[in-house]
Amino acid sequence: MPKIKSLVLVTGGAGFIGSHLVDALIKDGYRVRVLDNLAPPSHNGKLPDWFNKRAEFLRGDVRNKKDWERALRGVDYVFHLAAYMDYHLDFSNYFDTNTRSVAYLFELILEKQLPIKKIILASSQALYGEGKYQCGQHGLVYPLARPEKQLKKHDWEIQCLFDKKVMKPLPELEDDQLTPQIPYGISKLAAEKLLLTLGRVYNIPVVAMRYSIVQGSRQSFRHFYSGALRDFSVRALSDLPIVMQEDANQIRDFVNVHDVVDSHLTVLKNSKANFQVFNIGSGRKTRVKDLAKLVCRLAGVQFRPVMEGLFRINAPRHSIMDISKLKKLGWSPKRSLEDNIQEYLNWIKKYPQAIKFWVKTYKTMEKQKLIKK
Repeated sequence: MPKIKSLVLVTGGAGFIGSHLVDALIKDGYRVRVLDNLAPPSHNGKLPDWFNKRAEFLRGDVRNKKDWERALRGVDYVFHLAAYMDYHLDFSNYFDTNTRSVAYLFELILEKQLPIKKIILASSQALYGEGKYQCGQHGLVYPLARPEKQLKKHDWEIQCLFDKKVMKPLPELEDDQLTPQIPYGISKLAAEKLLLTLGRVYNIPVVAMRYSIVQGSRQSFRHFYSGALRDFSVRALSDLPIVMQEDANQIRDFVNVHDVVDSHLTVLKNSKANFQVFNIGSGRKTRVKDLAKLVCRLAGVQFRPVMEGLFRINAPRHSIMDISKLKKLGWSPKRSLEDNIQEYLNWIKKYPQAIKFWVKTYKTMEKQKLIKK
């Protein structure tokens, strides 16, 4: 009889990345428990049809210490993926969900003397804020968010404060200066610092994974606050023009969800990852307009772009990730941008109601002035 592997807890395990991670862990022989509150906007209060029936499911909330206590019984490893994301006006919820939950986790480990072997936290590229740039004359610069006054003039690029010349975006490294611009990013920075500090103090191996923009099937169609692929795909399949923000020349790093899952298994099994932070991306630069063109081509529709000078509050102009650190541990992304798009298009076609949620989200964002012109 083969030896049964360890019990792994995945918070947020009914969601996009979490459910794919659950599948991979079960396939690899682990026993898996999921803690998820199934709350909007990602869920509708029901367990999704893609949830792996071989996983144990606990309905609960990482903001509730008693739910953590139930979920941690007998657990060896923790993947903490549950999070409050995007840009909403209930700012306190970012810290209750993303930061306080990490504190609860460590409190219970110490109170109950739980033998947790490793904790892996989902973090974000949002920690880098506007990122890192090179000025030809003045060197390395970590700029602040572009002011609204500049954006209203449709002056999109990052400029040197001294000579006003456009600067070159550079790939973000794990030890770069961190200047998050939105509450989500700030809460994740606090969560990372708490994780790494308490992990070292109490000798509990921990790892933080900074995701770039993750793409693939199961990405919620109930909200469109982030994720150009969701937006473009639903518009294309509904025979609507593709509306793009700014001038659509923003550079992004789009990574496949299965490559992200592979990265988690790598750090789970490798002790060299302990007490480290890793960027998780594709290592490829893609302009937003090129993503839109490819979505339309794969969807079999004409590319009809619309650019009205829309922009989003505190969104970075460019975001480029350096993924060389994790590649040194043997991981590398294997899927292409076409793989990402085709997988999502095949999946979202099963949910024609997505267009209804798309309309609702955009009305809310306009009302709250999260998108401006």
